[in-house]
Formats: sequence, C-alpha cells, structure tokens
Amino acid sequence: MFAPNGLARAAVRFRPAAFVGTLVALVLAAAIVSACGVLLETGARATVPPQRYAGAPVVAAADQRAHYGHGDSADSEPLPDRARLDVSLVTKAASAPGARTAVADVTFPARDPRGARTAHNFSSTVFTGEHLTEGRAPHPGEVALPHGTVGDHITLTTPDGTRAYRVSGTTGTNTTTATGADGTGQDAVWFADSEALRVSGHPGRVDAVAVLPRPGVTARTLAAQVAHALGDRAQVHTGDDRGTVADPTLAEARETLMGIGGSFGGVATAVAMFTAAGTVALAVGQRAREFALLRAVGATPRQIRRTIATETLLIAPLAGAAGCLPGIALARWWFGQLRDRGAIPDAVELSVSWIPLVVAVGAVLVTALLAGYTAAHRSSRVKPGQALGEAAVERLRVGWIRMPLGIAAAVGGFVCAGLAASTTGEDAANAALGIVMLFMLAVALLGPLVARVCAALFGLPLRGAGAPAALAAANSRTNARRLASAITPIVLAMAFSSVLVFMHTSEERVTARQQEAGILADHIVTADPGLPPDAVRRAAGAPEVTAAVGLLKTSVLVPASGGAITAVSAQGVTGSARDLAAVQDLDVRRGQLSLKRGEAAVDAAVADNANVDVGDRILVRLPDGTRAEPRIVATYGRGLGLSQVTMSRADLATHVTSAYDTELWTKGGTAAGLGALGTVLDRADHTAALSVDRELNAWANTVMAAVLGGFAAVAAVNTLVMTVLDRRDELGTLRLIGSTRRQVMHMVRWEALLVVLAGIVLGTAIALATLIPMTKGLTGQGPYIPPLVYGAFAGTIVLLGLTAATLPARAALRADTLDA
Repeated sequence: MFAPNGLARAAVRFRPAAFVGTLVALVLAAAIVSACGVLLETGARATVPPQRYAGAPVVAAADQRAHYGHGDSADSEPLPDRARLDVSLVTKAASAPGARTAVADVTFPARDPRGARTAHNFSSTVFTGEHLTEGRAPHPGEVALPHGTVGDHITLTTPDGTRAYRVSGTTGTNTTTATGADGTGQDAVWFADSEALRVSGHPGRVDAVAVLPRPGVTARTLAAQVAHALGDRAQVHTGDDRGTVADPTLAEARETLMGIGGSFGGVATAVAMFTAAGTVALAVGQRAREFALLRAVGATPRQIRRTIATETLLIAPLAGAAGCLPGIALARWWFGQLRDRGAIPDAVELSVSWIPLVVAVGAVLVTALLAGYTAAHRSSRVKPGQALGEAAVERLRVGWIRMPLGIAAAVGGFVCAGLAASTTGEDAANAALGIVMLFMLAVALLGPLVARVCAALFGLPLRGAGAPAALAAANSRTNARRLASAITPIVLAMAFSSVLVFMHTSEERVTARQQEAGILADHIVTADPGLPPDAVRRAAGAPEVTAAVGLLKTSVLVPASGGAITAVSAQGVTGSARDLAAVQDLDVRRGQLSLKRGEAAVDAAVADNANVDVGDRILVRLPDGTRAEPRIVATYGRGLGLSQVTMSRADLATHVTSAYDTELWTKGGTAAGLGALGTVLDRADHTAALSVDRELNAWANTVMAAVLGGFAAVAAVNTLVMTVLDRRDELGTLRLIGSTRRQVMHMVRWEALLVVLAGIVLGTAIALATLIPMTKGLTGQGPYIPPLVYGAFAGTIVLLGLTAATLPARAALRADTLDA
C-alpha cells in the first residue's frame, strides 16, 4: 500500500516548496521528542562508579524510598535524607556462609578550627584502600589523619560536641579509588568504630555494611547469601549499583532526569506531535483542489490516500533524521546545565543510543501518516463530480467526530478547573495540570468553530477601520479553517509558557511576602558544615542578644491526597517557643506554639491536605524514613516562606546526616559579637540568599517554557507563512481588480493581527483557568502575572505573527509584479 508511486515522487521533486512547511514542523517535532527521550534514557541508565565501595563486592544498605499504598496502588517517594541500618545487621551479614567479614561504614561531617572535615570509622579502611603509614589505629579519644604528627592533639567538633583528640596515626592510600569524591581525601578524619557510632549524630546506626567474600566466592553468590541473612531489613547492591549507596544524590538526579524526560517529555511530545499533525493537515488541506482534480479525472480514493502516504514516507523519515541532531544538541545542553547547577553528579554521563532516535523518527512518521490520511479522507471519498465544487468553497461544518470530542474536552477542562478550585495543596496542582491539556484539545478539535467566533468578535471593530480592515474581517470569517490552523499554535505558545512561568512568579511572590513579614531576627548565623552544638548557648550570652534560636533545616514526608505522601520543608528548633516567636512570626492561626518532644506545628495548607487539625496526630516520615506521629499543637500561615513543619530539634537530629543546626537566628546582638560562631547575615542578606535558591529551582520551569513556547512560536510562524504563500493567487487577484499594493499589505497585516490577538486571548484564558485554581491551592492566593513579562510574551507573539505574514506576502506581491 505504501510503495512509492510516480505521482508522489513527482510532487516532491518538482514542487518542493509545497513541502517545506511540513518538513520544518516535522524536524522540530523530532528534535523535541529525541531530546526528551535522550534525557529519559539517561535517567534510566544513570550510574556512578562505586568509588568508596570499589573494594567491597557486596554492600548492604537501607531502602532509600518511603513506600505507601497497597497492591496496584503501591508507590514510593525518595527520602529527604539517608536511611540507615541498625548496627546489629553487621553481625548478621558476617554470618552469611560466603562472607569473610562484614564491616560497618559510618560517615558524618565534622569540623576543626580550619574548616569542615569528613569523618569515618577506622574499620572502613579495609575496603577503601587506606592504610596506616605511621602510628596505630585510633582508640576511643583518638583519631587518625592523612597528615599530622603522632601524639599531637586536634580539636574537633562533632554532632556530639567539641573536644580534643589525640592523633594516634597517619594514613595513606595504596589505590587510586579514594580521591575525595568518596569522602577519603585530605580532609578525612578516622575515629575508632565505637567512638564514630557514638558521636556521629545517629548512634547505633550505620550508613552501610560492606561484605568481603571468602576465597573463591563470587559476588553474585555472596549477594544472594547476604540478602537471605538480612531479609527485608536491607537492600543488597553489587556492581555499579554500589555507587548509589556512596552517592545518594544519584537517586535525585535520576528523579530529575526521568521527570524531565518522562513527565515534561510526555507533554512536550504531545504538543510537538499535535502541532506537527496540524501542519501536515494544513498542507494536505491546501492541496484540496489538486486532489479534487485527480478525483475528477478518475483517480480512486485508494490512489489519493496512497499518494499522500507515499509523500509522507518520502518526507517524514528525512525530517525525523534531521531533527535528531538538534535534539541531541538540546539534550546535551540541558544535561550540562543541570550538572552545572548541581542537580546531577559529575560522574554521570549523557546516554545517547539509537532507541530515542528511532522512537522520534517513528513518532514523526506515524503522526504524519495519520494526519495526512485524516485530512485527505473527505477529498478521497467525495464523488468526482462534486470534488471541484467542494474544493472551491470551504466547508463550514465541524466534523461529526470532532464536534462531540471537542465539547467533551471543553467540559472536562471546566470540571477539572472546578475540582482544582475546591481543593488545596497538591490536590489543586494535580487537578489543574489536566486543565491546560483539555482546553488545548478542545481548541484544536473545535478550531474552525472557535476561529469563526473569534473572527466575528475581533472583526467587529475592523469593519469601521477602512476597506483593508473590513476585507480582513470578511476573509477571516469565510476562511475559518485556515484561521484555526494559524491560531492553534499561538494558543499553545501563550498557554504553556504562561502556566510554566507565572506559576513560579506567583509562588515566588507569596514566598517573598511571607519571608518579609515572618523574619523578625536581626541576625542569622550560618557555618559549614553546621553550627557547633553549643552555638545557641554562646549566642544567648553575647552582648545585646535578647533571644537566640537554632534551626535544623531539613524536609519530612507528610500525607497528601489519595493516600500519597509528599515532601515538605521542616525545621527543628533549639530553644524555647518564646524565643522562636521573637525571631519568627509564623502567623499562628489555631492552637498555641509549643516545642516539646512529640509535638509539631504545621502550615495550615499542609494540615488541610492531610485532613488533620489541632489536637490530632499526623503521620510523618522523618528525613531518614522513620515513622513518627507527633501531635499537632498549632497551625500557621507562613509555611511557604519559613518552614511548613516546626518541631523540636531533638525529634529530628538523630534522623539526618548532618545533625548540626543549619542556622542561628538572634534578636539583637551585633555582627562582631556573633562573628566567632560563623558567617553573620542580616535580615536582608538572608532573604536575598533565599531568593537565589528559589531562582535556581525556577530555572527548570523557565527552560521548559522556552522549549515549549519556542517550539509553538516557530510552529505558528511556519503555519502563517504556509497560509500566506498559499494565497498568492488571491493576493494577485486583488491587485488585478484595482487594489493597491499598500491596501493588500494593510489587509494582510490586519488579518495577522486578528490571528495573533485571538491566539493571545485564548491562550491567556486557558492559562488563567489553570493558574487560578493551582495557585489558590498551593499558596492560598491568586496568580501573580508581572505586566512586563506578560507584555514581553504578547509583544513577541505579535511581532512574530506580523513578520511571518507580511514578509511572504510582500515577496508574493513582488513576484506577481515581476510576472506582469
């Protein structure tokens, strides 16, 4: 059926200009699909070398995901911090028949007067390649260092406190694997095993268990034996999978890459395919007279469809292959930006294989075939005697399939909008995500009808603006299908870009306002890797300080809609509730703030989303996945700008990797008096630093908006150029009946302005229908749309639309003049 025939080859060979627009659309679609596919594949295949555990063929570690649900609804979320194993599992792992020994691995941050250090238990040198070059292994109260003098003393601060340790020995490495990336560089410090467990901040728990085999035992056999010995209390890792144990950021990188390549990629692919299909359908529709003539001279419906399919087979694979190169370049740039911003470990490499490229070419080919077949369906089936007559006049009715589907999509969009408006938090965001897609689908399916309504409404003021404007309005009403083809990509560009960008500006504005009103502290002190355990006591005794509070900043998992769980920001407080109120105004709405163990205050939106209130207990997964059920003593309104869960530091400290206070907030005091504790910031400096963090988090949204909006904008330009070039005969006729060149160009500009204004209005309406319920649920307020940013979006679309219409029209009129 799809074998090339002479008519299709002749059309492509002798009329290549007719296929340029289709080729451009398919190339762009292939680029989007291949770029997202490459990122998705990279996320699925991402690994890092097992640097720290290169000498241990089998490593047991805790599950780093929190699981919820049962059966088919079971799902999981990544833990905010590292989950650890009970130290008793070291003995159980060593009991595996093929195990020669099992060694606990304990790693935690420490600091000396010169800066931050990475601390380990000395037994882990068995698998890291470190060895003593002088002295002996440390006993309790002693440490070993890469550089130092045996017998000297060094003052170290650990999560357990500050004390002096004797240097028992110095270490070196006999391998090339311990290079600092795994924590065994020049800043390492080695404690006795019992001491490391005690001062690590999470006593009795180890990061992982490295298992070494007996002679002749393979890693695969040993892994099976260790898994049997430990049961479901640990996960066993071998090969490159050991790298995920040493570098937990790999799991976050995978989530990021698969989120971009999968979630965003799905939307982007749908938009790309949708836009490409519209362009192909427009190109086929513009040749309706050609197909009508073929039918009139005896061509069968099958021959028409075969011709279109063959043309597609000649164009689509070439376009798909051409689009893969810019797609790879886009993926490589995107990946590099993510790695530069710390979202991806440096050891992860971009994976480019044939799979996403073949998928991109196949998706483009299938889309073009389906779009071409659908567009030519009526032309191929109409009776030969009616073909020419129908090709001369645009059909007014919307198809009997498109009409009910379009109405259903519009109704679905309104239902989702109503659902999102009646919910809060993640419920609102999840419901709102479908709004933009449903409304876009409705616009596409009901395009001719929507275009006719827009032409009637926007055409009213044109009737009194002179003959060219009146003619533009009449043309728009008469050629609604042509108008719809041009409006749809503009709506796409405006809607998606607005949702992605203004969602961030809305959240950023609320966050900034909450911080401005909620931060009462005069000074905020930070240090690397954290503040000393006695920092709050020392700050409280500093001159002019009236209140001092230490904050351990982290995240916890709380209940969300549908039985799911979600990560929210949390702060563990060192100090009294009275002192906290002096440096933070959380805007308490119900209950009374308390910082006793087993109690928590939560943001009101979090409480609503979890369906709990003051006096209830809320199921919380602490940073390492441990379950806790603190009683809610208060709900407050400034969680987005400050912290969404507030509890005692003692409830959090043993469940984080770095058990130091992250920040110290004081009321009163001076920078000089607090300088010995760390870096002192005033209120404005701290807010500016937080704004930088928010901008980094918003970068992904901006890039997504640029990719989708840019693609849709180029598609809109491509469509406008195709429609104007298809009207060369019409423009020439206007010149023959007496219209001046200036009048014709004025008409084209008015038509282009009508198209872009209709697209901007529809895109803005769809964006608002999505943003209003989404931001109401997430922030409790309506969306914030910066006028300059919105004006830049609209102005760019207007400029592109006018340029895309006037340049080809001017070229067509010039060609007609030369022919004359």
